Amino acid sequence: MSDSTISKGFLTVVPKHIRTSAQINVGDMLSWSLEGDRIVVKPHRRKSLKDIAGLIAHGGELGSDTRKNRS
Repeated sequence: MSDSTISKGFLTVVPKHIRTSAQINVGDMLSWSLEGDRIVVKPHRRKSLKDIAGLIAHGGELGSDTRKNRS
């Protein structure tokens, strides 16, 4: 577990080892949610051209995360 401080503008820093492990880069979006008394932060992955081609071929929705269903 790592700690970070919330700044005056309500900004915080993602610790380097977490950024590296989760492959988070400048400009990436993070999704924030509450699960009970916990704050959960997940990277919001951009769709690749391969993902979009698969969605078109299979009639999927752009909002669904195709990475979850890969084996």
